[in-house]
Amino acid sequence: MNRIGIIVAGVLLALMAAFSTMFIVDQRQYAAVYALGEIRSVITEPGLYFKLPPPFQNVVFLDRRIQSLDSPESKPIFTAEKKSLVIDWMVKWRVTEPRQFIRNNGVDIRNVEARLSPIVQAAFNEEVTQRTVQAVLSSERDAIVKGVRKRLESEAKSFGIEIVDVRIKRVDFSANITDAVYRRMESERKRVANELRSTGAAEGEKIRADADRQREVIIAEAYRDAQKVKGEGDAAAAALFADAFGRDPQFAQFYRSLDAYRASFHNKSDVMVLDANSEFFKAMRGAGSSPAESARK
Repeated sequence: MNRIGIIVAGVLLALMAAFSTMFIVDQRQYAAVYALGEIRSVITEPGLYFKLPPPFQNVVFLDRRIQSLDSPESKPIFTAEKKSLVIDWMVKWRVTEPRQFIRNNGVDIRNVEARLSPIVQAAFNEEVTQRTVQAVLSSERDAIVKGVRKRLESEAKSFGIEIVDVRIKRVDFSANITDAVYRRMESERKRVANELRSTGAAEGEKIRADADRQREVIIAEAYRDAQKVKGEGDAAAAALFADAFGRDPQFAQFYRSLDAYRASFHNKSDVMVLDANSEFFKAMRGAGSSPAESARK
């Protein structure tokens, strides 16, 4: 039994030793083989490889995919006209020389990012300080990116990396300038709004004045036409009355007397003191009555 246990243990140790000599390199990785702290070889092709068991040789893997480096906390950059801008940038890079990369930065990607970030920021400073705000925001934005990338390519070789792309994500004024710009924009919008209100008020007064004028003209024309129609009606009525009264003068006189009575005795409480022989009561007396008889009646 002890012999079987020893054999099993020996087999397991042999398997462990065999497995410790094998390693697999993924297509997304580089593999650096160390021997006594020195790089013996760098494997760039994927596949199954062999090495000496530890501690004679060790393997370190590096990510060969494209990495992204974003700008840290944004710092203001002064343009040629001494205006302060804040630029958010992004750099794409990848490892191309694993041996050089490990020798200068170790195997931790964060080490190269910590060293590369201030270099990128300095490159943007050099490019932006030569240009105006208008150029940075529009006309020479591509030229700035190209200039920064050209500066970084020479530095990248010493890191063992390649600069794949450089982009500007956002360009903005610093906080104090932004507040001043917003205040100026606000005052300008208020000025335009006040101009529009005053123009609208003037147009409104003009429209109301024109409407009042048209109303007065329409009323005056309507009154004129009404008076004209009324005059024509009165003339026609007078002609009819004249024609009717001309045919029977006695009836005309009697009708006028009735109109006079109706106008004089409008209310039951009306009282008139007149001579009974007055012409006013002639229609009441009748043709054959004397004034005394009419008074008795």
